[in-house]
Amino acid sequence: MTRSFLILHGWQNTRPPGHWQRWLAEQLEAGGERVAYPQLPDPDEPRLDVWTEHLLAALDTLPAQGRTVVCHSLACLLWLHAAARPSPVPPVDRLLLVAPPSGEVLRRHIEVAAFAGPAASAADVRASALSEARLVAADDDPYCPAGAAGEYARALELELDLLPGQGHLSMDEGYGPWPSVLRWCLEPGVRVEARAGAMPPG
Repeated sequence: MTRSFLILHGWQNTRPPGHWQRWLAEQLEAGGERVAYPQLPDPDEPRLDVWTEHLLAALDTLPAQGRTVVCHSLACLLWLHAAARPSPVPPVDRLLLVAPPSGEVLRRHIEVAAFAGPAASAADVRASALSEARLVAADDDPYCPAGAAGEYARALELELDLLPGQGHLSMDEGYGPWPSVLRWCLEPGVRVEARAGAMPPG
């Protein structure tokens, strides 16, 4: 089966050099994989409807079979909203949600409040990712203070890789090259581990 990858960034992210998602896109492309890594419009003041249109357009550029989606931060909520639409997002093969922020935190910021509180159910997520849906989160993410395990993993019946002391899994915590995520992309079913040399627990 032909593989392809869609990588979606979060709030205020302009795909900077050094970010693990940009590194991941480069590594996959260097290995001959087909990759879409779009710059979503107005990342400082994103609109849910506009980002959804771009998500659907990016998916449409990839083959219908063998698609993997990797979301970080606000893009996780983008995917969950898209999965819960009356006309839901076309299903993909595999889905990785990394460090989703909580609705409580999003509602504190007018720029992203519309992304809070998706009505997605576990069934919606299963329908959007046919083979695997996995959540990767830290136990101390300031953007999800109540913990992603309860807010997302249990509620949506997601496989969870909990990484102690790794914050928001961003460049601030040392998440540039992240070989474990690359391995997950290429080897279905493996667990995602913290990046070696990233911010240590405590």
